[in-house]
Amino acid sequence: MKYKRILLKLSGESLMGDQQFGIEQKAVLHYAEEIRSAVASKAEVAIVIGGGNIFRGIQATANGIDRVQGDYMGMLATIINSMALQASLEKLGIPTRLMSAIEMKEICEPFIRRRAVRHLEKGRVVIFGAGTGNPYFTTDTAASLRAIEIEADVILKGTRVDGIYSADPEKDKNAKRYDTITFDEVYNQGLQVMDLTAFTLCKENKLPIIVFDINKKGNLKRVLEDEKIGTLVEN
Repeated sequence: MKYKRILLKLSGESLMGDQQFGIEQKAVLHYAEEIRSAVASKAEVAIVIGGGNIFRGIQATANGIDRVQGDYMGMLATIINSMALQASLEKLGIPTRLMSAIEMKEICEPFIRRRAVRHLEKGRVVIFGAGTGNPYFTTDTAASLRAIEIEADVILKGTRVDGIYSADPEKDKNAKRYDTITFDEVYNQGLQVMDLTAFTLCKENKLPIIVFDINKKGNLKRVLEDEKIGTLVEN
């Protein structure tokens, strides 16, 4: 197995399944089963989930909500998604800890780096909720920051497409798919992988990113075993 400690980044929208809003249990169970296969391979798994299926802070401003207030509302949405995934993982018998950047002691632990690392070493899945705990930062940035803090080997960005393309493959049939690409090439071509803050954190800390299709059963385990799935971004 190439990667021992990973941080898996999931979008909130991925939990909607075929719905237009909210959480579809079938989708959550699929991700839980993918994560179970990674744990069975002895990988140490940390997770960050977005909240866009419930609430997007950046869209709140269009509805007259203050940006800071909207971002905090978005952080709470990530906690709801994290709790849903935690419940599914525990139903499959996988010990899971939810750690929040905003203290909510009745439902999750506060984020403490050393404690998070200890959970991972003991084979527990750790879900990081509430982003970074700060407005104006996305869950992509939270994923990059937490991955660096726990010294993850790689960020695995699970999406609905099988890698990074030169253009949107759903709109441009001639879009070229990359097997590997450098951080600088992503910058220069203006490709959308993560927001710039998150992306720069990874580049400066030499943390590789793999973008892959997590909706295909077994793909997470294949990535861990270094099969050429998705697109690898590195320095």
